[in-house]
Amino acid sequence: MPEHADTPDQTSPLSIAMVGHGFMGAAHSQGWRNAPRFFDLPTRPRLSVLVGRDGAAARTAADTWGWEETATDWRSVLERDDIDVVDIVTPGDSHAEIAIAALDAGKHVVCEKPLANSVEEAEAMTDAAARAAQRGVFAMVGFTYRRVPAVTFARDLVAAGRIGEVRQVRASYRQDWLSDAESPMTWRLDKSRAGSGALGDIGAHAVDLAQFIAGQNIAEVSGVLQTIVGERPLLAEARGLSGTASSERGIVTVDDLALFTARFESGVLGSFEASRFATGRKNALRIEVSGSTGAIAFDLEDLNVLQFYDATLPVTEQGFTRILVTEPEHPYLSAWWPAGHVLGYEHGFTHQAKDFVEALARREQPIPTFADGLRVQRVLGSVEQSAADGSRWTGVASA
Repeated sequence: MPEHADTPDQTSPLSIAMVGHGFMGAAHSQGWRNAPRFFDLPTRPRLSVLVGRDGAAARTAADTWGWEETATDWRSVLERDDIDVVDIVTPGDSHAEIAIAALDAGKHVVCEKPLANSVEEAEAMTDAAARAAQRGVFAMVGFTYRRVPAVTFARDLVAAGRIGEVRQVRASYRQDWLSDAESPMTWRLDKSRAGSGALGDIGAHAVDLAQFIAGQNIAEVSGVLQTIVGERPLLAEARGLSGTASSERGIVTVDDLALFTARFESGVLGSFEASRFATGRKNALRIEVSGSTGAIAFDLEDLNVLQFYDATLPVTEQGFTRILVTEPEHPYLSAWWPAGHVLGYEHGFTHQAKDFVEALARREQPIPTFADGLRVQRVLGSVEQSAADGSRWTGVASA
């Protein structure tokens, strides 16, 4: 096994092995494929191997998304000298095992969020990433919404002091795909596979963006969790039968709704909501940061827009301004379309691939790190602990 991965260059493609497929597999595949077509990258990602337990399904996905080969055992790709990067898009219960083994084998790693199913797993992954970094092998967690241009721009405005001192943060991520009580069981409703429900699946994004944009970490939380529908129909396929209908029901072992208050390290208060029962909300990730001289507000369902309030203007001119974040001077936009020609959800994955490849070429740590993912995991764990203890304030470990 190599002690460290080679530095990518123009003459040597960066060979990727992606473990898992499905929704995130499609998004990551498009990101890897499109990044060198729109950005002048120091090396070209090569979609080398797609790994899936079902060989036929993996082959179908590989043919659809442009992967050269398939494999049914992720361990086999770690033994190959021609694989540089392992991209993990599996359910959370396998993140730690795959990521740690890949880093120990000298492979760079991209891992979907949340980083793990528990704080303990996330700590082990972060330790492995720290060891690997000493050998020039790097790991990144896929909090892709950081790379929506309007979100990056919001972070830049806050960091530049355009809203003054941060005073309050409000963040929510609301969806409604489980609002039908007869929607079938999926792995996302099984704690042993997913770790948690709405809290980890989408609440993790809200936590990461709040800390990213505000430039502060959460120090303590107080929260409640609720499972609204406790059992759901089992898919027939899960029982080895044909068709999709089943009269048997499975027990939901994760939360459907998470509500919590957070106190940041500076003392600033934040409010958070993660729900998969918000009827009518399809993918409503919203964040608002209020400061002493202004505010910013973002809504993923209107992802090309940032709302900006400048309280230093004369009172007769104050009001939230709708900024269409499509100018070439905005983050990432110079590589895309003329101003006003909007981007979509999938572009964040292209930006993620771009940033990752460029960081590797510079032998720099890609951002966000596994340590950033661990920080979010600790917030999630503290929310769960607070809910179990009756909504008491629970500290978030900083190290």
